[in-house]
Amino acid sequence: MNYAAIIAQRLELGARQVERTVELLEQGATVPFIARYRKEVTGSLNEVQIAAIRDLLLRLKELDKRREAILASIEEQGKLTPELRQQLLAVENMTDLEDLYLPYRPKRRTRATIAIEKGYEPVADAIVRGQWGDWDDEALTGARDIIAERVSEDAANRNRVRNIFRRRAMLTSALARGVDENDEKVGKFESWLDWKEPASKAPSHRILALFRGEEAGVLKVHVRPDSDDEAIASLSVASASGRRADLRSAPQCAEQIDLAIADSYKRLIQPSIETEFRNLLKEKADREAIRVFAENLRQLLLAAPMGQKRTLAIDPGFRTGCKVVCLDAQGQLLHNETIYPFTSVREERAAVNKLEALVEAFQIEAIAIGNGTAGRETEEVVQRCRFKNKVIAVSVSEAGASVYSASDVARKEFPDYDVTVRGAVSIGRRLMDPLSELVKIDPKSIGVGQYQHDVDQKMLAESLSDTVVSCVNSVGVELNTASRELLSYVSGIGSALADKIVEHRNKNGAFADRQGLKKVKGLGDKAFEQCAGFLRVRESANPLDRSAVHPERYALVERMAASVGADVQTLMKDKELRSHIVLADFVSDDCGLPTLQDIMKELEKPGLDPRAKFEVFEFDKNVTRIEDVQAGMVLPGIVTNITAFGAFVDIGVHQDGLVHVSQMANRRVNDPSEVVHLHQHLKVKVLDVDLRRHRISLTLKGLE
Repeated sequence: MNYAAIIAQRLELGARQVERTVELLEQGATVPFIARYRKEVTGSLNEVQIAAIRDLLLRLKELDKRREAILASIEEQGKLTPELRQQLLAVENMTDLEDLYLPYRPKRRTRATIAIEKGYEPVADAIVRGQWGDWDDEALTGARDIIAERVSEDAANRNRVRNIFRRRAMLTSALARGVDENDEKVGKFESWLDWKEPASKAPSHRILALFRGEEAGVLKVHVRPDSDDEAIASLSVASASGRRADLRSAPQCAEQIDLAIADSYKRLIQPSIETEFRNLLKEKADREAIRVFAENLRQLLLAAPMGQKRTLAIDPGFRTGCKVVCLDAQGQLLHNETIYPFTSVREERAAVNKLEALVEAFQIEAIAIGNGTAGRETEEVVQRCRFKNKVIAVSVSEAGASVYSASDVARKEFPDYDVTVRGAVSIGRRLMDPLSELVKIDPKSIGVGQYQHDVDQKMLAESLSDTVVSCVNSVGVELNTASRELLSYVSGIGSALADKIVEHRNKNGAFADRQGLKKVKGLGDKAFEQCAGFLRVRESANPLDRSAVHPERYALVERMAASVGADVQTLMKDKELRSHIVLADFVSDDCGLPTLQDIMKELEKPGLDPRAKFEVFEFDKNVTRIEDVQAGMVLPGIVTNITAFGAFVDIGVHQDGLVHVSQMANRRVNDPSEVVHLHQHLKVKVLDVDLRRHRISLTLKGLE
């Protein structure tokens, strides 16, 4: 199979682009490396396109593997004709392949095989030929079972029914048989107790909601046309010789065939095709939900970092107190203790005094406050403090902090401290650098997905891993301070090499430059090629080690500098000098304008962080509980999650409000991410507050 040609056609890309990208992938190159450093080879394909090529390549290889197994199976049965072989070699998707294999697939005993064992196959053949005989009911029943199975195993029949399903299938749901509609668990699915819509138009979140209701035993969901008539009329049966006789003169035979066809559809074909379409709908819904999750994760990982500031972090709590930790500018734990500001007036005063003392003693520049239980109340306590120097206080998402604090990673990092201390440290560090801290947590636990527990877990894990890898490599990693977890996501490294890098660093001290990586045991030339450009060595004597310029281009940059009579350091500092460089003079067979333009951008701003600039955010000080929220209020908020049906916004009352997609703008919006992004600071207007169900409806209309 010509993989490149098929991929190019399906993805509407140039054949040569795909062919060369496939070659790089087969050689072990990573998606970020190819996208960044092999633009001339791929025609500047981006990460999304390269990942699509990689994924389709894997699916085509799986198809070929299955094809080989099917050919071997049919050949072993002695039934592989040249025509069938050609058909099997020609198909380009798994569905058609399995359809062709269906008549030859080893199967358990069916009604048809039992009828064949009883000798009724000649009866079936005679009926299909239009030759009526004097047969008893048992023989006719057996013959119909044989005909029904033939109809169901015919690839053309299945495709005709498939096409009808594509055009006419309805997604319906109703209360499952035997479930009392007053049952408590029915409540959350009450909107779907009598639902019906075209399956092709059903949105991802609704499909997943219906299937979740079915999984819970509340709903019965179907994906099928309203009427069976068109599908049954589309079916036909051939005799064992491959031909069907004209039955106009044999009405008794025609009647038996019609009965067999109707039975074939209702008993065999419809359930099979419905299962197939349910799976297709589920896959479609999964992919959309995973896309939303991955985009949310990307925005969360690439949230603006505060940077290296001495930070006091608080993990709030009412009864158990607030865990307080002090971190240095690099995020190292200096001190921890617990305060109890909510137990009495005296303890509140003591907590304020303690916070003031800690801020002064450790020269704290920022305070990170977890946004969970008691978060707003803790903010009020901090606001009552009188610090001698300016200190910013920021509410920080706690999502996933408890997962990290109980993880092996946290235990290795802080073996002498309990989970409360580890959780507070995580809150502080994610304010300083969200990416570096959040890579330590399973992406599924970060809380920015939609139905993440309902979707295909393998597909979800692969997509989220791709997203983390993309984010880590787009920002770049400081080689001498990066954690093992952060290093493991760098192109070409992985967990095993990350361990060896950290071990080498601990044993031999900081890396002096990128070339020092080659001294790490097990890190060969290929791994160095893949990872070097994404790693930074801030203290290196070579200024290019602080940039995204790949070491393979250092000699080229030196020639560029020499062409204007300067060294590399001077060239990087002098914009005027850089303006005299003629890029066309440096184009070669393996280095074109795209790479040269990337190099010039790096020389101008080496190692530029692509993330946004950090901004301090404050909630409305007068609104701390859901009871404080009133319709008509305009409040500051932070986008915490984006779904297909809208965005959730934290307005500081321990209950996120929903901006439905219909309330996002004064125009029609199909995708909420067109309007808002994760962690965006914005103003929202309150439409409605449902205290009983703890729901807050918000709008952006009129506030754009």
